[in-house]
Amino acid sequence: MKESAKAGVSFGCVLALVISYVNWHSILWAVFHGALGWFYVIYYAIVYGLN
Repeated sequence: MKESAKAGVSFGCVLALVISYVNWHSILWAVFHGALGWFYVIYYAIVYGLN
């Protein structure tokens, strides 16, 4: 169970990094959004949609 939770957190972090870098082209913003992880992913999905 702990391994799957860690994998989910890691995946959320990487997903947030990729989304951030693709949209803002800034490593600093990507690191910040990666620290937020799933919170940024959910925020992005709500605000910008899942197109």
